[in-house]
Amino acid sequence: MGPIPFDNTYARLPEEFYTRLPPTAVATPGLIAVNRPLAGELGIDPGWLASAEGVAAIAGNHLPEGAEPLAAVYAGHQFGSYNPQLGDGRAILLGEVLDEQGKRFDIQLKGAGPTPYSRGGDGRSPLGPVLREYLLSEAMYALGVPTTRALAAVTTGEQVARDRFLPGAILARVAASHIRIGTFQFFAARQDPDTLATLVDYTLQRHYPERANADNPALALLQAVIAAQAALIPRWQLLGFIHGVMNTDNMLVSGETIDYGPCAFIDDFDPAKVFSSIDHGGRYAYRNQPGIAHWNLAVLAQALLPVLHNDQETAVALAQAAVDDFPSLFEAAHLRGLADKLGLDEIRDADRPLVDELFELMSGGQVDFTLCFRRLFDLATEPEQPVAELFEFPDSFIPWLSRWRQRLDADQLTPETRTRRMDRANPAFIPRNHLVEAAIRAAEDEGDFGPFEKLLDRVTHPSPFAPEYREYALPPGPEETVSRTFCGT
Repeated sequence: MGPIPFDNTYARLPEEFYTRLPPTAVATPGLIAVNRPLAGELGIDPGWLASAEGVAAIAGNHLPEGAEPLAAVYAGHQFGSYNPQLGDGRAILLGEVLDEQGKRFDIQLKGAGPTPYSRGGDGRSPLGPVLREYLLSEAMYALGVPTTRALAAVTTGEQVARDRFLPGAILARVAASHIRIGTFQFFAARQDPDTLATLVDYTLQRHYPERANADNPALALLQAVIAAQAALIPRWQLLGFIHGVMNTDNMLVSGETIDYGPCAFIDDFDPAKVFSSIDHGGRYAYRNQPGIAHWNLAVLAQALLPVLHNDQETAVALAQAAVDDFPSLFEAAHLRGLADKLGLDEIRDADRPLVDELFELMSGGQVDFTLCFRRLFDLATEPEQPVAELFEFPDSFIPWLSRWRQRLDADQLTPETRTRRMDRANPAFIPRNHLVEAAIRAAEDEGDFGPFEKLLDRVTHPSPFAPEYREYALPPGPEETVSRTFCGT
């Protein structure tokens, strides 16, 4: 184990896919954090990452041996409007590594300087968005959600100009790949079916090798991506997670969550909740996320039409049939997750009114999403350390709780299985917005990373509940509530 053991493949694709360029060096990089377990899984010495040479590599001041830095090009729909060329405007792909199981991952530097796709931007990231992405992505991983991850983060010793001057930082992000729906849109818009077919074949080999020999590779890929997104989005919904910018360039075909910009977790439940400062119309509100995912997948299907079939009418029919499968796949996954949250073996048709009434009660009573479900875990399993001191159900829930208990009594789950499933599905600790903001403020204003480190430790251990960490489970007070989040670009 040592410096990064690169094994690059994306850089072998035709040059239409990217622009080769190195990161832009920074003034005086300093270490914020190294994800030591992840580094070990990727065959990278965490001690080297934390060394002066490793910090220089993450900052873009030193190019490790084997790196082939590039900025990828892609297009995308942003809030419903199509942009024919976006691309990595502040990120540089260093290269790829294989983990202990031989699975391939990208290592990308986010905030590494301007590229041909920066559109006049500085290519940099303020410290706050780097800390937010580190916290949120690692929390999502701990919660069992497919996600990009944070390998390391450094300060740059430079200021970044936004609405005010802010300290700069760079995040080393790890992803199964950074291939997006927008990547396919880019080549489809250029009317370049040969390059589009090359991208299809590469993506199948990398992410869905079991489908690589399909008679219709483009259809096999479309179906695989639809299934992956139909498994991902229910996990967001079941945790009260709002992505904030579900543009097609922020939807990975691997089925991982990417781009933790103006994202947030719901406190008081409201299905119309929006946090993103740029989502003025509520396009990406909590309740809209499944429908937006469906819309984005239809965009992918449209991009693949030139390689789905030589006959346009047949291609459209194949694409439509595949996209039409998303709602049923989503619902099945969502119901399985709801069953786990409620301590049931399955959600039956007769249970639908019970489920619907729960969410109506939560919304009407402005009940905390996370603590509500964690308290259900307590009532169903009687753990040694319940969250009753933090949350108890309002009287309006009493009839519902009585019916739910009756349903539990009639269910087939063993107590051990119920406890295991509910504990996993109903975390006690999430990266609450006010805690994330407090950690960012301490780092930005005082250079104090202690709150960040403590919050990171807690959100990467989402359960069980422990009273000594109650401050990390509490919802915000009125003066702490965060109503708007920002992307940092």
